Amino acid sequence: MHHFAMKNGSLFAEGLSVKELAREYGTPLYIYSAATLKRHFQAFDSAFDSMEHLTCYSVKANSNLAVLKLLASLGAGMDIVSGGELYRALLAGVPAERIVYSGVGKKAPEIAQALSAGILMFNVESVQELERINDVAKSMGKIARVSFRINPDVDPKTHPYISTGMKKNKFGLTIESALDAYALARDLPAIKPVGMDCHIGSQLTTIEPFLEALDKLLAFYEKLKAMNLDIRYLDLGGGLGIPYNEEEPPHPSAFGAALTKALSGVPLKVVLEPGRVIVGNAGILVTEVQYTKQTPTKSFVIVDAAMNDLLRPSLYGSFHRIEEVAPKGRAPQDVDVVGPICESGDFLAKDRQLPEMLQGELLAVYSAGAYGFTMSSNYNTRAKAAEILVDGDTAIVARRRETYESMVAHEI
Repeated sequence: MHHFAMKNGSLFAEGLSVKELAREYGTPLYIYSAATLKRHFQAFDSAFDSMEHLTCYSVKANSNLAVLKLLASLGAGMDIVSGGELYRALLAGVPAERIVYSGVGKKAPEIAQALSAGILMFNVESVQELERINDVAKSMGKIARVSFRINPDVDPKTHPYISTGMKKNKFGLTIESALDAYALARDLPAIKPVGMDCHIGSQLTTIEPFLEALDKLLAFYEKLKAMNLDIRYLDLGGGLGIPYNEEEPPHPSAFGAALTKALSGVPLKVVLEPGRVIVGNAGILVTEVQYTKQTPTKSFVIVDAAMNDLLRPSLYGSFHRIEEVAPKGRAPQDVDVVGPICESGDFLAKDRQLPEMLQGELLAVYSAGAYGFTMSSNYNTRAKAAEILVDGDTAIVARRRETYESMVAHEI
């Protein structure tokens, strides 16, 4: 069942009219579907029911507290990459022992914050980071549980900016250097190595790269056992893709079946870090047409959403489906959908077939639930959009629209 659907010629989010929501809360407007979030999380989590596992939602995909609280209520753990994300996860009611801390640049105060909270483990990305965690933990009289992020040099066949598991990427340790890192960790007084970690990229549309990485990790696990290390967790990261356009990523059930088979008889608790696959298609961005413009070579639809609201098309050249909120049946034409920002890179779509649009009409930008609001900014001193979580016939204001006053509140 689709929770963004046409009813009586107009788009609805669950039981509420998108047109009415836009009228009440203004545009640009992010709208999320609670039913979709629940369905996606349960479909993913249940795919691993036959093995011991922990599903840690990747907070960076969408960190709105209402979203985090909803996922926490379903039993989700959280994968965090900053002290701010840890603060959000704890505020949303996620138990600290269900939180893993990834990221290449953890600062000492963030490490102390995580140790005070009692998180499950740090995914360590360098020897210097390991030494810093040891120093901070020792000064606090604590033992830090760690896993090393191993870079398996697997090509995930995705966009280069979101490929993370190849030798040329900044993430993790090579398999060769990881062995020395585990030996060092074993000997440090305030460190306890408990896991192995790997994350090869985002928006993956086949299972093969996961399985290739897993083969390398399982071979490495045998070496760790030979070192008498008590490794309990295998963190396989996230990265399962979603359909934005014509992609056909595997269903979580197929992913779960493949991993269950590959890990048969391996006595490790599997940690998974899905983000986009949970929230990507649970959100839309609604925008109002301000002007249309025709030049000798181009037709433009100028809307009030911009690259500061949804950066993915400008940053990655990403495709987001765009459709009328209330279709009028007009003939399609070739247009660029652009925003008000003073950059030629400010676009939501290029060379797209869209029906003729009139001023004041609304467009819905689909698959905007992941890396939409979280990557937004105040560029051009534009207020960040409001976020609405729709649950049946109820609209929850998950985030109020920023005001000019709130934007300058921290400035002198």
